[in-house]
Amino acid sequence: MLDDWLSATLEGSVAGRPARGQPPGGRYRVHGEGILELTPDVTAPDARSVVISAGIHGNETAPIELVGELLAALEAGRLALGAPLLIILGNIPSIRAQTRFIDTNLNRLFQRGLDQEGEEPKRARALMHAVDDFFARHRHRPLHLDMHTAIRDSRYPRFAVVPYTDGQAETRPRSAWPDLAAAGMQAVLLQHRHSWTFSHYSRHYHAAEAYTLELGKVRPFGDNDLDALHGMRAWLAALAQGVPPADGNVADLRFFQVAFELMRTSDDFRLTFAEDVANFSEFAVGERLAEDAVSGPFVVETAPLSVVFPNARVELGARAALLVRPCGLPGSP
Repeated sequence: MLDDWLSATLEGSVAGRPARGQPPGGRYRVHGEGILELTPDVTAPDARSVVISAGIHGNETAPIELVGELLAALEAGRLALGAPLLIILGNIPSIRAQTRFIDTNLNRLFQRGLDQEGEEPKRARALMHAVDDFFARHRHRPLHLDMHTAIRDSRYPRFAVVPYTDGQAETRPRSAWPDLAAAGMQAVLLQHRHSWTFSHYSRHYHAAEAYTLELGKVRPFGDNDLDALHGMRAWLAALAQGVPPADGNVADLRFFQVAFELMRTSDDFRLTFAEDVANFSEFAVGERLAEDAVSGPFVVETAPLSVVFPNARVELGARAALLVRPCGLPGSP
């Protein structure tokens, strides 16, 4: 049944279970391990085509628990399915192992033409194919919510990362700031270039409205405060039913633009600030933030910078931190 699909997937006990079923108001189909599509019998007038993904990093459990709540509510009939949904559990072996990834960061692999080998590249190709297939059949106002939690504390525990978009303004996917505010987001981070994350894939290749959503801090299953995510829970429920979400106050959001990336270009790379510094911590002009034997030191110049996603132990050639500055509400979202 639909309500135990998630637990069966995580336990590796899906063999022999039906790949199709009929929850109240619709039907479901399992396309592969951790890939579930739901189709309503009657599509609501305000329905969108929605991809909801969780567990792209295996130790980020709160989003997986939110997905479980959503599926249980649909199975029990507490929510009436009114929109096509694609539900994705990302890196299943790492979820089972409760690690961020097994061999490499899955959330850097979502690019067509990927030629890397290994389990995570193989999984990336399967997920890209699933999204391509779904959006080819369901094109109405496409939306992708890729839900995560961060490995450290944050001045803004709940924030959205908007993938970079190029091309003509009239063809760019729009972003709905009131929806993000109503979902409890506190900040919005605008990317400055292609990053090949899962949300970027949907925005870049399918012109979908898409976000990487950080929903607090990494915690084990059962230790998450889902009550703090009531806004996100309400947004998922509205999308599943195909009804308009509540509008939030955009004035409650703080906007940031990526100014620099710190890349680890040598084995001697190190960040010069404390390992437990919170996301969005600000550093003054003149402060040294990183040292690297190849690229040299990085010193803050011109104006203060805040750090997001710092991690000195990334793979060689990978991003070790984003450096951001406040910006105004984008005039053409």
